[in-house]
Amino acid sequence: MPYPGTLDVDLTGATAVVTGSTRGIGRALTELLLASGARVIGLQRGTDSLGPGHTCLSVDLADPAARADAVDAVLADHEIDILVNNAGINLRHTVEDFPRDEFSQVMSINLDAVVHLTQAFGRPMLERGHGRIVNIASMLSFFGGVKASAYAASKGAVAQFTKSVANEWAGRGVAVNAVAPGYIATELNVALREDPERNGEIIGRIPAGRWGSAEDIAGTVLFLCSGGADYVHGTVLPVDGGYLAR
Repeated sequence: MPYPGTLDVDLTGATAVVTGSTRGIGRALTELLLASGARVIGLQRGTDSLGPGHTCLSVDLADPAARADAVDAVLADHEIDILVNNAGINLRHTVEDFPRDEFSQVMSINLDAVVHLTQAFGRPMLERGHGRIVNIASMLSFFGGVKASAYAASKGAVAQFTKSVANEWAGRGVAVNAVAPGYIATELNVALREDPERNGEIIGRIPAGRWGSAEDIAGTVLFLCSGGADYVHGTVLPVDGGYLAR
């Protein structure tokens, strides 16, 4: 589908790092950043490129040493203007039976990597006095969910981390915000959308009357990366079709 609305954003000359840049929300965002003139470096498993201006480094985001090596490789050749911490996983178990290693894996990718990359790419931004960082939070930054305790814990922490960093960095030229996607139609939730009863319950709760698209999230992130968001700091912006207002 085409991107909803039109954002006249020119990011020519800017370089962005996007984690998980070739699937779902990350892919839609990467395509939009490229269309806006930015160069995009993806950090993820695999090195598939989406075309000119897009390169990928294969990295296990759960591995601190691998993350550090990737950061060093990127900063050796590039000045990073934009960081989007998009990659995330959700492993589902009841609280009492949640394997500790799987809980730690979710926290490593969803939170530890966000903190690590924000520090590593944020320092040069602070030195230059300009930069944009956007973290992908979640509806579970606001409520707890079911069988998703690790995911909820990580995304709640991402929201609070975003606010805390903004408190320190807003006056130093680096805007740090988060976007909290609602129910977004990606390959990760095909089964849910194909369940007539559950799908009906979800759409019945959404005032907009539909699932969101990856492009809905991408357009919002692009706005936060643009000059139009110069006075936006520390927000956790729901893009949920009105779900939280219900």
